[in-house]
Amino acid sequence: MAGVSSGSAQYIYACTRLRVRKSLLIPREDYLRMLNMSLPEITRFIGETAYRSEIDELGTSFSGINLVEVALSWNLAKEYQSILELVPGDLKHFTASYLRRWDIQNVVTVLRGKMQKMQPGKIKEVLVPAGRLDRVVLDRLVAEESPERVAEALKGERFYPVIERELPGALETGSFAHLENELYKSYYARLIADAKEGVKGGDIFLKYIQLEIDIRNIQNLFRLRAGHVHEDVRELMIGGGSFTVDELQRLSGLESRDEFIDALKRQVKMVPLLNALEEIRGKTALHGIEVALTRVQLDQMERMSKRYAFSILPILVYLEKKKYEVANLRALARGKEAGLPGERLQGYLVM
Repeated sequence: MAGVSSGSAQYIYACTRLRVRKSLLIPREDYLRMLNMSLPEITRFIGETAYRSEIDELGTSFSGINLVEVALSWNLAKEYQSILELVPGDLKHFTASYLRRWDIQNVVTVLRGKMQKMQPGKIKEVLVPAGRLDRVVLDRLVAEESPERVAEALKGERFYPVIERELPGALETGSFAHLENELYKSYYARLIADAKEGVKGGDIFLKYIQLEIDIRNIQNLFRLRAGHVHEDVRELMIGGGSFTVDELQRLSGLESRDEFIDALKRQVKMVPLLNALEEIRGKTALHGIEVALTRVQLDQMERMSKRYAFSILPILVYLEKKKYEVANLRALARGKEAGLPGERLQGYLVM
């Protein structure tokens, strides 16, 4: 079987354990049931699943939507850290690199919170210490008085040069979107470099990273079209995928939606993505388009992980599916808190 040569007994054990964990994730039928539940009923349901210990532990300090939010974040961080302890050798190297995306999310969340003068407790509730920056480091960042002080505290981190360069502009405009995009471009460039540095299994890791970059760029193109952004978009695109940045710029300049989708399809070889793009042709809601593309990414990951059964891919499949489980539960809880009907909420779920 492809990929077995890269797996020792420890690799086989780790990949098998992750497949078992994946089988225990919340199934589609349970999400459909939750669409008809109230927020208290959803909270009770979550408390009977893998999130039981967090719900029980936090139930005396939080309630309602805050209880769900914090319990989900705590559980996700704990699960990811346990996976880092489980996976051996080169699998740990790639897993740790991949999880650094949470450092970006957490740092940007802290910076936004500081700019908006949010209470430290509110910022901490939504942080997920699943990357290199652990809970102790994040607590120190949250305790800083200003975005500038947060940036100073990050000196020595690999992404500090990007923050140093981009933070003044972000504070001047009041938007962290460009800073965040630059951080993710740097993150993916580093993942590609890690995949190419000669570590065993790097070629398989690279295949997935390129898939993720392609899906993210296509999603960004649809977002830009929805926002009627027609200027040069090359700075907003991530390099290293199947499309060059210049090709993505050319696609973004196509005015007709059908022409845009047809041009995308001419450059795509993956059949599931071709089918999804045709399905998207009839969609108008941006969230429906993004969910359809995310499903393609997860389905293709699943296919790749079966081909490379004892590689980094079964690990990444679980990391992503666990992330979307938490995102689904959070969307359900927030939607119920806002009084949204179940049929509308269903469109936001990745099932």
